[in-house]
Amino acid sequence: MKTLTGEKLRLAHRIYLVLGALFICSLVVSNLIFQKFFHWNPMGLYNFEISVGLLPYPITFLVTDLVSEIYGRRKANDLVLAGIFASVFSLGIVAVADVAPAIEGSPIQDAVFNKVFGATTIAVIASMTAYLFAQFVDIQIYHFWKKLTGGKMLWLRNNFSTIFSQFVDTLSVLLLLCYYEVLLWEQFWPLLTAGFLFKMLVALIDTPLLYGGVYIFRRLFKLEIGEEIKID
Repeated sequence: MKTLTGEKLRLAHRIYLVLGALFICSLVVSNLIFQKFFHWNPMGLYNFEISVGLLPYPITFLVTDLVSEIYGRRKANDLVLAGIFASVFSLGIVAVADVAPAIEGSPIQDAVFNKVFGATTIAVIASMTAYLFAQFVDIQIYHFWKKLTGGKMLWLRNNFSTIFSQFVDTLSVLLLLCYYEVLLWEQFWPLLTAGFLFKMLVALIDTPLLYGGVYIFRRLFKLEIGEEIKID
């Protein structure tokens, strides 16, 4: 664990705040936009049928892996808890907005607003439950492989932790959404397959991004392989 002082410490704090903001924004937005689904067929290889809520969600796993690598397990867990608080808070705001009656000339009337955000409560609860479990699984697996490999083989712990935790997340949230009839059970297997394959693809794509971020951090703060920054 490396202790920083002066400007380097302030810089490390600012970067952590930026990463935290990116993490929380991605998480909250993914919960708000999840009801829109689309098809994506990269190079004609596979026809993904996925929610637009999945688009920002993998960013959260990339950020927690980067924070785990540079700032340590405790700071990664702090982000997870902050994300839960932000999700609950956003849920309260949406609930109040849904109850407030629209005026006659409002561009968005109550029925439309409720249709778009009406399932948000169940979605956020389902997403938070799955997310909480998956993120802690991700962090635990990441640090298990980091300790086992002595801080080497970054690609291994990144992909092992992300792919396994993303499957846990996808399975859990779809089970909950189908159980509470937000989605139909007929949609379960297609969405599970498409969602998990999409997240696996993203996990492979974000590996070079993680390498790039870790490289920059190590150069910026003169860190050895496996060394972490201590910030309070």
